[in-house]
Amino acid sequence: MKNKFIYLAVLAAGFISCEPEFENEVSNASYSSGDADFSSYVAVGNSLTAGYMDGTVSRVGQSYSYPNTLAGQFAVVGGGMFTQPSFADDVNNLGGLTLGGFPIASTRLIINADPSVGGPQNIAGSSTIEVSNLQAQAYHNMGVPGAKSFHLLSNTYGDVAGVVPQTSNPYFVRHATSASATVLGDAMSMNPTFFTNWIGNNDILSYATSGGIGVDRLGNLNPATYGSNDITDPQVFASVYSTIINTLTSGPVPAKGVVATIPEVTSIPYFTTVPFNAVPLDAATAAQLNSGYAPYNAGLVFAFNNGFISEAELSKRAISFRAGKNAVVMVDEYLTNLSGFGIPSYRHATSSDLIVLPAMSFIGTLVGGDPLRVNGVSEPLADKWVLSKEEKMLVANATAAFNNAIVSIAASKNIAVADMNAIMTKLKGGLTIEDGTIYTANYFSSATAGTVLFSLDGVHPNARGYAVISNEIIKVINSFYNANIPLVSAAGFPGATILTSN
Repeated sequence: MKNKFIYLAVLAAGFISCEPEFENEVSNASYSSGDADFSSYVAVGNSLTAGYMDGTVSRVGQSYSYPNTLAGQFAVVGGGMFTQPSFADDVNNLGGLTLGGFPIASTRLIINADPSVGGPQNIAGSSTIEVSNLQAQAYHNMGVPGAKSFHLLSNTYGDVAGVVPQTSNPYFVRHATSASATVLGDAMSMNPTFFTNWIGNNDILSYATSGGIGVDRLGNLNPATYGSNDITDPQVFASVYSTIINTLTSGPVPAKGVVATIPEVTSIPYFTTVPFNAVPLDAATAAQLNSGYAPYNAGLVFAFNNGFISEAELSKRAISFRAGKNAVVMVDEYLTNLSGFGIPSYRHATSSDLIVLPAMSFIGTLVGGDPLRVNGVSEPLADKWVLSKEEKMLVANATAAFNNAIVSIAASKNIAVADMNAIMTKLKGGLTIEDGTIYTANYFSSATAGTVLFSLDGVHPNARGYAVISNEIIKVINSFYNANIPLVSAAGFPGATILTSN
């Protein structure tokens, strides 16, 4: 069976680089900093703060980070110098990372306008960003891709010796002031008078993007025992978050700032692009597959007749194909364990399950070239390809708990809150911004490429998306701190990179 699972047909060609545009003339004397002091603005967070997009941080992509855009607007009302980790070594703007000359992270994603490609691909070329070329310098943008909340307090997170055993972070290693520096400590060395803090996404996101193969660490208060794909315990998160905010506001004149809530991660294109019923079949192929699953279905009947599963579970687990569109077959660890009878935990996916974006190029492929072993069909999708209904609930519970902590801690310090969770919810139905443009959370196609705020990795914003985020934060600052800071024009920021060839 050929893989017919092809999504993207992008008709536009070429990438037009454009400079940001402002909603109003930025020299207008009516602009004001209000009750805030932007003379030393410091941004703390993860990849969303670093300017990560299209699967990496690149020299040009970083320039569109929301903190860099904010700093440009703050400059109108007395904001000072703003620095970001140097990516000058990214001479060809490819992104990625190397360690000792060996690639450890992929180059950025682009859209190849060649219709035969069928989707985003990594731009050709080799990364020139060498992790071991240590900058040993703190910056105003202290966003570290991959960082979870408790990583900001870790004194081993910037040690180059920890990159291979994965006890440190290569992005922080590049610019940590020393091998024992902490992200928060380096941020505080910049003496912030104003800050943004958007941390916590990765405390949930890595579990979700892995298809739920991690562990919900509810009740485990020792993050040193957590795996990379685990969900952080809410008490741990709240304690760490409180420490971060207390530290950021600990100066002789407590810094003001904005914190951001965590979006419901399952609403992003990474989880909403690939349909659960992605398998087109003709009648003959459907019949052949049903024959292959007959022993499995017979085993389920045996289990039901002997009282091991209910009639509802029998119906849920039964595999049956027909001509037309069919739901993929998946492994579900939440089903009754019948392995003692040689019966695996298979079922068809439903609309309550979320298929992760990388499955776009996996479903329909053959195992070892065997035409009888088709991934997602005769070969069920492993857990890492699907976020099930039960796993979605764990993500939702953690998101709610984390956001409650963020709002509560911010209120205790009289710090403004940018509700990015609410903004993401609006994107589902269409977010109308100041110029009347309606943006959505759809993934890229020829029809939506100009009105999508996400980059090609399906998780992080594109430059236009970061501009919208900047405006949302500015609106919060203007309201909460009685300021009058100009917005930027999101339409003046680029969207996806489209190349005629790669």
